[in-house]
Amino acid sequence: MIGRAAAPICRAMESIALYVHWPFCASKCPYCDFNSHVRDRVDHGRWREALLRELRREAARAGRRPLASVFFGGGTPSLMAPETAAALVAEARALFDAPDDLEVTLEANPTSVERGRLAAFRGAGVNRLSLGVQSLDEEALRFLGRRHDAAEAEAALEVARALFPRLSFDLIYARPGQSEAAWRTELRRALALAADHLSLYQLTIEPGTRFATEHARGAFVLPADDDAARLYTATAEEAERFGLLPYEVSNYARPGAESRHNLQYWRYGDYLGVGPGAHQRLSADGALLAARRHRAPEEWLARVERDGHAVTAEEALAPQDRMREALLMGLRLAEGVDTARLEARCGMPFADGVDPAMLAACEEEGYLEWPSGGRLRATADGRLRLDAMLPVLLR
Repeated sequence: MIGRAAAPICRAMESIALYVHWPFCASKCPYCDFNSHVRDRVDHGRWREALLRELRREAARAGRRPLASVFFGGGTPSLMAPETAAALVAEARALFDAPDDLEVTLEANPTSVERGRLAAFRGAGVNRLSLGVQSLDEEALRFLGRRHDAAEAEAALEVARALFPRLSFDLIYARPGQSEAAWRTELRRALALAADHLSLYQLTIEPGTRFATEHARGAFVLPADDDAARLYTATAEEAERFGLLPYEVSNYARPGAESRHNLQYWRYGDYLGVGPGAHQRLSADGALLAARRHRAPEEWLARVERDGHAVTAEEALAPQDRMREALLMGLRLAEGVDTARLEARCGMPFADGVDPAMLAACEEEGYLEWPSGGRLRATADGRLRLDAMLPVLLR
C-alpha cells in the first residue's frame, strides 16, 4: 500500500531519525555496491526541491515527533550544494521537535574539492563529519580506486577536526597482502589525528562490482578468515589505546561519541528515508511499515515531481519479520538487546523469535550471554561469529 494522504499515521512520541540519500559520486569505487551513480551534471535546484518535497510528505505521515538525528549519506553527499543541506536541516527542525544539539552527520571524502566545501557544510548545520579515508597506505588507496592520496586524507582529517565538534572516519581492512604490523601502524597514524569515532569495514566481494569480476579471474586474493580475524582483534586493541571502545561490531567510539543515528537503526527505532533507494521504518497504529524508493536518480526525481514521493513498495511487517530484523541489528551492539522492549516493538514473545536449542548452544559455547535481567548480548567471541550464528539462531 502506498498512500498519499497527508494525515499522520502515527502519533507516537518515540523519536524518529531522518536519512537523506544523495546518489551521486565523482567516480565509482571498484568495491562499492551502494546506490551511487556518476553524472556529468546535476541540477541542484531541482534536487533540493524534490528532497524537500519528499521530506514534507513523509513528515506529514509520521506526525510531529522528537527528531533523533539527520544523516546525509550516499553516494557522496559532500558533492551536493551546501544550500541543499541547509534547507533540509532547517525543514527537518521545523517539521519535528529537534533538540538544540541535534546530531547532523554528513559523509565526505578527503579530496581537495570536498575539503574546500567543509566550512560551508558546517555553516549549513552539519556538526558531525564522517570522512571516507579508507586507508593511509598509498598502494592500498590506488587498489581501492580512491581519488585521494594519504597526504590529502591527513589534511582532510586536520581540517575536519578544526571545523566539526564531532568527527568519524572509515577504514577498510583485510586487504590483499595486509600484515598485522602494517595495519597497527596505519591505525595508530589515523587515530592520532582523529580519535573520536572509527567505522571499520572488512573488504568483501560484492556481486556486480568491478572487484567481483577481478576476484573471479584471480587478479587478487583476500586474506584468509583467520588472518582477517587477527586484523579485527588488532583494531580493538589499537582503538582502546586511544580511548575508543567497540560499541558495535564495526564501530568504535569514545564514550558519548557514538553515532546517535546508527544507534537508532541498531536499537530498531523508527526512521524516515528520502532520496533514491532510501528505505524507512515507520510505526503506524501498532504496525511497522517498511518502505523503499525507486533507486534510479532520474526516475526518482520524476516521480517525486509528479507524485510527491517515489515509494515503490510499502508493507506492514509481520511480527516474526520485525523480531528477525531487530535481532539481526541489535545483537551487533555491545549492549545487546532488551528483550522486553523487542516484544513490545515486535508484537510477539521473544522466545518465539529464536531457536531454543541454538540459543542454548550459543550460550554454552560462550557466544551469547544474559548480563542482566532480560538483556541478551553477544560476547566478544560471539560478535566475531555473528554472520554464521544469526542465520541458525533466528527462526
